[in-house]
Amino acid sequence: MHTHIYTTDFLMLKGKLIIIKSGFLPLFFYLFFMKKHFFSVNEIQKKLEYYCSYQERCHLEVYTKLKNFTSDNEEINQVISKLIDDGYLNETRFSKEFTIGKFNHKNWGRIRINRELKKRKISQKNIQIGLDQLNNLSYEKKLSDLFELQLNKYKQKNDIYTKKKIFDYLTYRGWERDLIFKKINNIK
Repeated sequence: MHTHIYTTDFLMLKGKLIIIKSGFLPLFFYLFFMKKHFFSVNEIQKKLEYYCSYQERCHLEVYTKLKNFTSDNEEINQVISKLIDDGYLNETRFSKEFTIGKFNHKNWGRIRINRELKKRKISQKNIQIGLDQLNNLSYEKKLSDLFELQLNKYKQKNDIYTKKKIFDYLTYRGWERDLIFKKINNIK
């Protein structure tokens, strides 16, 4: 039987007693992974101001980012409330920008946008405000364009396989089924 004897060092960090194996390497890795404890609230505030000014963010994204810097809920709430007061964080504005961006650039429909906003824990009121940004005429035109694009992709075949591929493509992107069925039923 082989026994290992380790010498241990004790390290105090913010009132926590940490036992580590002797040597520089374990201490280095511990400090590397525990780096979130070495930022002051003001430093975290500045980092998050930059993070929010670069792109619109929701509260969940900011909360997740803050968890990388500190585990103290009081500090997290303090930073988030300061970001809201200073105008860096606004869920209504995020909802509007997210909706328009995903509709224009990723060709998402209302169902997918709604699902993704719910995933980010946006309130139903703000989701509705965001979805109201979509103009019905441009919405239907985008659906027609996507439908024609997919139809031209499968132009050689005009069978049930083609219709299923088009249907799957559009439902994955969150377009309403009744609108898709109207388009598919008009194929000759």
